[in-house]
Amino acid sequence: MNSEKRQEAPHLGRAESETTRLPVGRLAYDTRRERRGIVMDHQDGFVWLRPEGGGTEWTARPGDVRPLNVREAAEALMWARVARANARSRGEVL
Repeated sequence: MNSEKRQEAPHLGRAESETTRLPVGRLAYDTRRERRGIVMDHQDGFVWLRPEGGGTEWTARPGDVRPLNVREAAEALMWARVARANARSRGEVL
């Protein structure tokens, strides 16, 4: 994470930040940017997300990030399996 890209955020109360906090490693949906990402960190009042396949992290406000619903999670799992099968057919994965 690049510290110069981070901005100051308003202080979140302890109870609020703990109840809305998704666990690191959880696949989540950024409603503002309309894209999925893996929760990488919670810092400076922001949630840090990274695209599922890797790439540049971005920040989102905790209120703009939600866990995936059942349908979205199933779709994400399906695409992960397809990607793995494709990589295996190319000899990239054993």
